[in-house]
Amino acid sequence: MPTHNKSTHNAITLRPALLEDITLIQKLAHSIWHAHYIPIIGAKQVSYMLNAFYSTAALKKQFSTHHVFYILEHPLHGALGFLSVEMLTEGSYKIHKFYIETAYANLGIGTHVFTLLNTLLHAKEFTLTVNRQNYRSINFYFKLGFKITSVADFDIGNGFVMNDFIMKWTLKHN
Repeated sequence: MPTHNKSTHNAITLRPALLEDITLIQKLAHSIWHAHYIPIIGAKQVSYMLNAFYSTAALKKQFSTHHVFYILEHPLHGALGFLSVEMLTEGSYKIHKFYIETAYANLGIGTHVFTLLNTLLHAKEFTLTVNRQNYRSINFYFKLGFKITSVADFDIGNGFVMNDFIMKWTLKHN
């Protein structure tokens, strides 16, 4: 079982994902979503969303429409998660996906990865959506300095709705 270790965090890198990583992204998504989201949205919606948003065709489309994927890698533990971002305007990004394997959650890795991402992109702001019942993730984003800007419900088809908060992080100037 992983432990909270600063040197472990420092060894984690964000590797730009390639189309060849789609199978890895799918494997990580299935593992993370089944562990984390079934208690929040139920098994049927998890299955639907994985099929809709993580099929090979769906991921290829995301890769081709300005989504930049990164694999969170550790030299000893391998791929720990993945994220995807999209530049909206210069310095403004939407985080579409930010997922870490459950075994590595709550160890400070997410905070380290967010710092890496921000260093890489030099962002002035990030936006994202998060399920309103996903308290652990909401609290994580609050800890990073995100604020809730609005509430939104998105019909994603097949009778399923995403009940989300839209959150925003803005660079603080000293």
